[in-house]
Amino acid sequence: MKDLFERIIEDKGPLGNWAKQAEGYFVFPKLEGPISNRMFFNGKKVLTWSINDYLGLASRPEVIKADADAAAEYGLAYPMGARMMSGHTDFHEQLERECAEFVNKESAYLVNFGYQGMVSAIDALVSKNDIIVYDVDTHACIIDGVRLHPGKRFVYKHNDVESMEKNLKRAERLAEKTGGGILLISEGVFGMRGEQGKLREIVALKEKYNFRLLVDDAHGFGTLGKTGAGTGEEQGVQDEIDVYFATFAKSMAGVGAFFAADKDIIQYLQYNMRSQMFAKSLPLAMVKGALKRLDMIRTMPELKDKLWIIVNALQSGLKNNGFDIGSTNTCVTPVYLKGEIPEAMAMVHDLRENHGVFCSIVVYPVIPKGLIILRLIPTATHTLEDVDETITAFSDIREKLENGTYKKIGAEMA
Repeated sequence: MKDLFERIIEDKGPLGNWAKQAEGYFVFPKLEGPISNRMFFNGKKVLTWSINDYLGLASRPEVIKADADAAAEYGLAYPMGARMMSGHTDFHEQLERECAEFVNKESAYLVNFGYQGMVSAIDALVSKNDIIVYDVDTHACIIDGVRLHPGKRFVYKHNDVESMEKNLKRAERLAEKTGGGILLISEGVFGMRGEQGKLREIVALKEKYNFRLLVDDAHGFGTLGKTGAGTGEEQGVQDEIDVYFATFAKSMAGVGAFFAADKDIIQYLQYNMRSQMFAKSLPLAMVKGALKRLDMIRTMPELKDKLWIIVNALQSGLKNNGFDIGSTNTCVTPVYLKGEIPEAMAMVHDLRENHGVFCSIVVYPVIPKGLIILRLIPTATHTLEDVDETITAFSDIREKLENGTYKKIGAEMA
């Protein structure tokens, strides 16, 4: 018999094996200073494209004041206990009502964290007799929720309607035997590729197949749709989404998340989601801060308008300069390059140290070997000058990647 930790010490995983070279710089970097388009990294001010603060709310004076006032009045402990036991307040109910109204649903339920909430909601919504059908590129929180499912699940190719329908047919045949139902899960916006989920096409399949639809709209909420209510509003199918999910961690620049659906479904989640039944309530300072943020999203459409000026300038500029940004049709802007992990590390070091540009780097095992994604998150705090500076920097690093400069440097780092 082996010691449990022997394997862990010998093999730290695809990313962990690079910890010596990467930690503190490529992974677990420390961005400091006010959250904005320019922050400090390793003592230097850098142009930052790695913060999910889409609408630029994080450092707005009125947001900071709302947070500070609520913390001064209530502290960070109140209310104590889980919502079901002793952690319930009028303000929690108010935020739920306003979230539900904003996304055009009957009812809503707050959760403490988006990741934890999604895992727990999937666990609550399906039984061992039910079948899950989901997109292969869904977020890790969905994957982990599906892993908890004791019944059958089928995965379809990313945004592939033919594959989706094929797996719905398989699910229906199995459900007829088990006596269960079908839950289809998609993202509103796929956070790595930046593509919208094909919600309109999914909804059309409801005419042929009996399933319910759960949509994770973490990146769509606040950024898409006429009012900012998300991908369902953008595609005109919000009413056909059975369970809508959004997080406060992106456009709302906060902590927490919510589910929205018909009242009966939300009540079921309230009484059956283990992550909320057995977890402390979201602190009131965060709840009141979220109310302020939601009010700003509703009443200040210029925030979203400014965001999209930057998004359109960045994406069109990259494409005009020959960069591959895939088929993104949202704010998320991936730049696809070819190279191995050592080359990617050398390239990003050059980008940060010599060009003063900080963005997230995505490599294997998140994406296939030999592929590098530089992932840019435009925000309302960015400027058109930031866009021009970034495209110039990217042109330089692409040339060095293609002429083998980073391969030589990477070989020395490995």
